[in-house]
Amino acid sequence: MPSAFPPDHREKSISRLKIEILDILIVGGGINGAGILRDLQLRAADTGEPLRAALIDKGHFASGTSGRNSQLIHGGLRYLKYFEFDLVREALRERATLLKIAPHLVEPLPMILPFYGGWIGGLWNRLFYGTGLRIYDRLAGELNIAQRRYLSRQEVRQIEPKLSTQGLFSAAIFSDCRIHSARLLLENLFEAAELGAPVANYIQAHGWERKGSLFHVKAEDRLTGAEFNIRAKRLVDARGPWDTQGSLRLVRGSHIVVPRLNASDHAIAYFGKDGRIIFVIPWGPEKSLSLVGTTDVDHRGSPDDVRISEDEVRYLRAAVRRLFPEAGDPAPLAAYSSLRPLVANEGKSATAASRSHKIWLDGDVLKIAGGKYTTYRAMSEEAVDLLKPDWKGRCRTAEAPLGGTGPHVLTTVDRRVVDWAIKREMVRRLSDLVFVSTYWGHERLLTEEVLRPVAELMSKRLPWSQRQIEEEIAATLELARMPG
Repeated sequence: MPSAFPPDHREKSISRLKIEILDILIVGGGINGAGILRDLQLRAADTGEPLRAALIDKGHFASGTSGRNSQLIHGGLRYLKYFEFDLVREALRERATLLKIAPHLVEPLPMILPFYGGWIGGLWNRLFYGTGLRIYDRLAGELNIAQRRYLSRQEVRQIEPKLSTQGLFSAAIFSDCRIHSARLLLENLFEAAELGAPVANYIQAHGWERKGSLFHVKAEDRLTGAEFNIRAKRLVDARGPWDTQGSLRLVRGSHIVVPRLNASDHAIAYFGKDGRIIFVIPWGPEKSLSLVGTTDVDHRGSPDDVRISEDEVRYLRAAVRRLFPEAGDPAPLAAYSSLRPLVANEGKSATAASRSHKIWLDGDVLKIAGGKYTTYRAMSEEAVDLLKPDWKGRCRTAEAPLGGTGPHVLTTVDRRVVDWAIKREMVRRLSDLVFVSTYWGHERLLTEEVLRPVAELMSKRLPWSQRQIEEEIAATLELARMPG
């Protein structure tokens, strides 16, 4: 079993939050909040300086944006079209860093980039995207995973015999990395907790005010309804899409899961005519499925209600039909969506909107916006440099191994896994068990019959009433609901 929280960590953390005066409170348990807390704890340990830093999240860690992305650690090949060379260079450097410090979670993934368009259009695409791949390799430098190489039409057929050859000119192979995004986030928090930080999920901050030298944060335990006050000298607002200031552009990315399309263990990276890149990634137990995504759609609704739309389903299914015509039109087994909280800009489409980040101090509140999951560690370092400038350069988090060495992903849902998730990962919701601890809900069609035995297992540990069991099943089915 993986590293984890101590069994009583949540209860002890809440007790500490009620009585201690914190140096720094991080509000938001996404990848940025988790990375900042780990960085703070590592530097405190390195300097020997006492630090009281803590983190709270209104839900479970990684249950929102940070656990529902494309599950890739990548440089962002498509951003070269928008001349974002610095962003790509940073992401490629961080790709190498994460591959080094978390090899049990980050693994190289070769990708086939097909060039369609017949002789004229295909040749142009090879020249255009080949130039991008050349720049991609150059920006990675000595940290590159594998040099790009080109495939003839016949070689593509040998590797992926069911990939469409209509208009296929040739292809290229390049490499990025796959990741279990939720697990990487959790391991950042496991390490921070091991270094002494209080970490509590299902704790909602209903606002804060400055009184003298301290922030007073009105907090609520969403499991019990109990309210209490948290005092802190400084705050980090890492709520991402839940930032109430309205300064972010929320872009929704959605994915569908279908029966396996890929014949090989390569992913497919396909640039559509609209400039989006669609990935088809081997997925699920023994890679028996394919993950297809992503979309780029401006999200106008609440960050608490993020789901794939009918248009997005149609768009992704059309991509499947284009790339794998022999597969027919497979109905999705599952789908999920997340929000990218981007720095607001005018005049650009959701696809072209910059993924660059912005970190700044608003008084004694540190704000963070934009960025990519891949670059979270570098963003965390930048944030801590602002919070504690005297610590700058004191700890090389790029060299600090993350977590253990074995496979840290729970792949099934049984009694042992349920016990572990509740006791050692602080899971208190059915949806968090099947969408965060295991990704079980992203790998099959969820029904009441599928979920009920799992809910009843959880009810014996927590315990839940029969009404709570029904509510948990209904809430999880609602999250998994497909449009239409």
